[in-house]
Amino acid sequence: MAQARVGVVGVGTFGINHLRCFRQLGYWGVAKLVAACDVNEPVLEERRQEFEFNPYTSVEEMLNNEQLDAITVVTPDPLHKDIVLAGAEAGVHILSEKPLDVTVDGCQEMIDACERAGVLLMVDFHKRYDEYHIAMKQKIDAGDLGKIQYGFCHMEDKIVVPRDWFPNWAPNSSSAWFLGIHFVDLTRFLMSGANGTEVWASGMKGKLASLGVDTYDAVTFMVKFDNGASVVYNTAWHLPDGFEAVVNQGIRLVGTDGLLECDSQDRGTITCCAGDSPGMQSHNKSFLREKYDKQGRQIFEGYGMDSIADFAYNVNVLLDGGTIADLGDFPSGEDGLQATKIIAAVHESVDTGKLVQL
Repeated sequence: MAQARVGVVGVGTFGINHLRCFRQLGYWGVAKLVAACDVNEPVLEERRQEFEFNPYTSVEEMLNNEQLDAITVVTPDPLHKDIVLAGAEAGVHILSEKPLDVTVDGCQEMIDACERAGVLLMVDFHKRYDEYHIAMKQKIDAGDLGKIQYGFCHMEDKIVVPRDWFPNWAPNSSSAWFLGIHFVDLTRFLMSGANGTEVWASGMKGKLASLGVDTYDAVTFMVKFDNGASVVYNTAWHLPDGFEAVVNQGIRLVGTDGLLECDSQDRGTITCCAGDSPGMQSHNKSFLREKYDKQGRQIFEGYGMDSIADFAYNVNVLLDGGTIADLGDFPSGEDGLQATKIIAAVHESVDTGKLVQL
């Protein structure tokens, strides 16, 4: 089997998970972490010492100097497009973090560039890889719910995320872009690729703006899909610092014959206050759990790793002579486009106060 040679673009707060994934895939001969790129040189050097890759501050230089098979894009949302286009021009396969782009035209441009270059374009919609959500889909596909009629989703972050982690680019994003798009894709996945037809949304500002981060605290929106279902999404990223987890999330779908619920945050693993923690803390071990193998090497498991690893396995299929049609189901550029269409319409609706037709 081929071993994909991979470069990571963006090694910060979430990029470290890509580095972890490719390092451990290297242990097993699946992928080789060759290079990584970031404009923050101190962070880049810190990551280089831990993960041992060739460091770059220029994407173009990395693509020109290294014989890469694939790259992953883990930069702020508005910066994905130019990197994906550069990767397509260089002929490498690409995994982009969500959203694929913050404009519909940008998504289409990226899809077209990758199709012309004959390279794989995936989007890291990792909610699809959650074992709980996979179980939901199995029941839905088996017909246990009958025809899905409506649903509710919520995804909320603690205020630490926009205030402390991403204060520079949070004003160019929102809880809908950063969080809601995950559950938009998840509901599309659970409903076998249903597309949005109508969107209505409302946004609320206050807390974050008072702290100098000019973005919506919360965005609530309803989407009607072409299968007839309507789903309401509540998104926010200003939960107080004392909340028990960084993320609070869940989904409920109701059909003609049944309903399904999944609390994706409270899965029963709770630790009491320890050290300087503010109180009871809960951890989503389904997303990321740490262990050590028999050689004493740090290993991470969970759907936060599985979605990235799936990209590497798909690239290896292509390197071994397979085609994109051989890969089966995966979150594609088209899925990224459909999710962006909905969230772009959400913001149009917030701005105009009107129902938006897709």
